Amino acid sequence: MNTMRSAVFDGDGRIHVERTSRPQPSSGEVRVRLQGCGVCASNLPVWAGRPWFRYPFEPGAPGHEGWGEIDEVGDGVDGWHVGDRVALLSGRAYAEYDVAGVDSLARLPSNAATRPLPGEPLACAMNIWRRSDIRVGHVVAIVGVGFIGALMIQLAHRAGARVIALSRRPFALDVARACGADEVLSTEDVHAGIGAVKELSVGGCARVIEAAGEQATLDIASGISAEGGRLIIAGYHQDGPRQVDMQQWNWRGLDVINAHERDPVVALRGLREAMDAVERGAIDPFPLLTHRFPLDRIGDAFHTLSTRPDGFLKAMVLA
Repeated sequence: MNTMRSAVFDGDGRIHVERTSRPQPSSGEVRVRLQGCGVCASNLPVWAGRPWFRYPFEPGAPGHEGWGEIDEVGDGVDGWHVGDRVALLSGRAYAEYDVAGVDSLARLPSNAATRPLPGEPLACAMNIWRRSDIRVGHVVAIVGVGFIGALMIQLAHRAGARVIALSRRPFALDVARACGADEVLSTEDVHAGIGAVKELSVGGCARVIEAAGEQATLDIASGISAEGGRLIIAGYHQDGPRQVDMQQWNWRGLDVINAHERDPVVALRGLREAMDAVERGAIDPFPLLTHRFPLDRIGDAFHTLSTRPDGFLKAMVLA
């Protein structure tokens, strides 16, 4: 057959799965038989049906955390072969097949030979890590312990930093401990959380990574940054404008880093660094991949992401 199943987003929380044509790789591309795709929080507005989108979406879009096995190689492709397991940077991975250029591929590590591994969010984590400039002895706060926050805790702990993790979810605080956090604090009482971090860090943290994408977590991250410190915005803020205390930022002389990358060269570097980090054991994403859904239940995956039940960190759709 020359068809495949693809998810099509219709807006207002509606997704249907239909038969579509399999894509064909062009010159310099490969086709990947997808084994799955991570479900990204940045796709929630698409699922919800925000008015600035046009529906229906292209089949498979906006899935961008795909992995699988190369099943066809286009002209002019060297070094990649049918059967290679890869993570790919693409945009139509809520489907059974997708295509990607060779400048958008990374080999899956050997310790993921039979395990699911969405690569793109790991690439994001590595790019955030690079821009955070965390060093031995730094006091580092991670505000928001989801999938990305947990990975940042692992990296900071292994780099020799003292790590303070903050979350409103008790389950997430347990995850933070397992990932190597030295201290875990609830953000249920914002002012108490800020005060506790200042006491533990003796005035503030040299590095603060905001990883939840909410006004409240941005406020907390600002409040616990040390003078001359670095505040890294890793959370994806997508539900409207934000307010910041510029007097506080000015007075403390903060370096404020937007850690989101749009350069495809940087994204690919992060993807390949991430696969190497998994191979070496520098990060362990597998316990953080908490929920799996078949493609025909992709709507349930997004409902779970939106409600974040106890025990949830990261959902995947398996093709």
